[in-house]
Amino acid sequence: VQLQASGGGLVQAGGSLRLSCEASDRTISNNALGWFRQAHGRERGFVASIDWRGTSANYADSVRGRATISRDNAKDAVYLQMDSLKPEDTAVYYCAVSRHSAAASRLEYYHKWGQGTQVTVSS
Repeated sequence: VQLQASGGGLVQAGGSLRLSCEASDRTISNNALGWFRQAHGRERGFVASIDWRGTSANYADSVRGRATISRDNAKDAVYLQMDSLKPEDTAVYYCAVSRHSAAASRLEYYHKWGQGTQVTVSS
């Protein structure tokens, strides 16, 4: 499966973005999906994940209350709504498919990755 992420861009602090990620085939509906991000010079870190049914999600402390992850299994897609953006949210954002069905934050659980979309938040 190939994952195509989109929706990144340049936004002012306090603004919002909605990231999208679509899969090339219909093999992800039984898998949890996640979003991770990697700032320049830093390791890739967890942002949010959602279980296979879209009924359970978890978030990194840094984005909890400002981010909402959702999925549409009919479209083989996952989304990340980010509000009240801060300069420290600047990073390349990656969508990923987990080996498991439950939402999880551990990077090693994810085995398929999109190409990333750049989010830049100006102060």
